[in-house]
Amino acid sequence: MIDIENSIMATKQGFEHSFSSGDFYNKQTQDERHLKNILDFLPLKADMKILDLGVGSGYLSFPIVKKYPTISIIGLDIVEKALEVNRLKAKEENVRNISFISYNGIDFPFADSEFDMVISRYALHHFPDIQKSISEVSRVIKQGGFLFISDPTPNANDTSRFVDGYMQLKKDGHIKFYTEDEWLQICGKYELQFKKSFDSTIRFPKKKDTAYGFDELLKKHDKKIVEGYELEVVGNEIYVTEHVNNILFYKR
Repeated sequence: MIDIENSIMATKQGFEHSFSSGDFYNKQTQDERHLKNILDFLPLKADMKILDLGVGSGYLSFPIVKKYPTISIIGLDIVEKALEVNRLKAKEENVRNISFISYNGIDFPFADSEFDMVISRYALHHFPDIQKSISEVSRVIKQGGFLFISDPTPNANDTSRFVDGYMQLKKDGHIKFYTEDEWLQICGKYELQFKKSFDSTIRFPKKKDTAYGFDELLKKHDKKIVEGYELEVVGNEIYVTEHVNNILFYKR
């Protein structure tokens, strides 16, 4: 049984540390080609109101609001330090159609049917009560609105969930990666229907000194499963390649 409050606190503390490390966090998460593919994929229209769930550094939000000045975005996150940096960036760059709000990681501080779209990139695997979170997502989306999820997924042969064990080596609140079928099942419960998708990959480093128990983890899993993630140790960094689901849902 997951202790939801402790999990949220672990995520908050882990990401406060990650954001303070700056360049290394960017090295882990930024991918200009992926960003372009997402922006081309999203059904963006003038005057939309969008919620960026787990907004982080605003990696998706800032390009959207700069390209579409009549779209407004609210970035929601539990990591206040990241939100402070985002607010400063918006002020410095004179971006007025974006704002940032912190919350408790459970209940969304918004009215029903407030948004035309909810977007979330590389965040949902940290959410300890995914059913509650997706129910909140559905609640705040207008009928006919959209949900876009971009999040890594386990390899098809990873029946022992090596990848989740690997991600949990860093104590930052990772819960699990979901398959596309799992997303279809979860979202389907809350009036969110599959519309379209595309696949991508992410290859990123983890500092070995934050990967507590790495050698022991390798011994627990079949070598072929581990090799499927193209795992490589370079100095003090461990690299893996993960497949990513990029899925668009619409609310019936």
